[in-house]
Amino acid sequence: MALVTQEVINQLEALMEKEFYAVDESLKKTFKNVHQGYPHETFTRFLKAREGNAQKAQKMLVDCLEWRVQNNIDNMLAKPIVPEELYRGIRDSQLVGLSGYSNEGLPVFAVGVGLSTFDRASVHYYVQSHIQINEYRDRVVLPTATKNYGKHISKCIKILDMTGLKLSALNQIKLLTIISSIDDLNYPEKTQTYYIVNAPYVFSACWKVVKPLLQERTRGKTDVLSSCGEDDLLKIMDYSSLPHFCRKRSSDSSKFSEANCYSLDHPFHRQLYNYVKQQFLLWKPAQPLKQGSIHVTLPEDADKEVIAETLESELKKFKDVGVASSK
Repeated sequence: MALVTQEVINQLEALMEKEFYAVDESLKKTFKNVHQGYPHETFTRFLKAREGNAQKAQKMLVDCLEWRVQNNIDNMLAKPIVPEELYRGIRDSQLVGLSGYSNEGLPVFAVGVGLSTFDRASVHYYVQSHIQINEYRDRVVLPTATKNYGKHISKCIKILDMTGLKLSALNQIKLLTIISSIDDLNYPEKTQTYYIVNAPYVFSACWKVVKPLLQERTRGKTDVLSSCGEDDLLKIMDYSSLPHFCRKRSSDSSKFSEANCYSLDHPFHRQLYNYVKQQFLLWKPAQPLKQGSIHVTLPEDADKEVIAETLESELKKFKDVGVASSK
């Protein structure tokens, strides 16, 4: 990964100032939601994602901001997925949750890769849910951690549980590619380390397929731990922050309870869902709340043109289906 100096940060800042001067206020407004009071940290993230090249980082950042404006990402946290039972089904099939914080104050997100089925809703809802968690992390969780720990915290840790992983999981490669591309292009450098635990024998076969889809900088942050990873993870966090599947004395990880951070009944998801509903009431759109999903298009990227074009085409198909079904 390229070293990002203050000089190149200043270069990118100057390029973006020219960009903001030439466009309307929409990009400036959404940029504030991105940097959360730390613009230089945001410039650094995008520079790292483009190997320290200010011109390429500018294009990536402008593409990200335009994507946010075009898809109304600033209001994503005011668009609850309804009815609640639909959202509960998403939580039971797209397994992700906040289990605690590391010793350094980084939020610890647990992801149930092996047991996620993505079979309780359409692709649109899973993409919408993923973006909402990203936005809630960046606009609520990280600023709160920054305040609580008395220092700027801009990254998280993700622990990927491979329990129950089967080769059939590759059937979800299209959805996983969409989500991965959204993160790579619009939320770069938000994860410090990916820890993989409970890897079964089929993991190596699945990893060979998934690994090429990941950015090299992402692959470089991935650490495969032995067994449930408890011993290694206790070096960087307290036992109370360990996800349930990393605890040697935990019960069956496929069972949901309030102690399971995937569940809608877990405090994190209950707080997130209530926050979105409250923001909706404040936002007060002209039309009453209806069941519906967000159709997200991806910005093109010079380094990933083929993937970007393919995803844009696929998302357009999904959008057409959603429009037809609502008539």
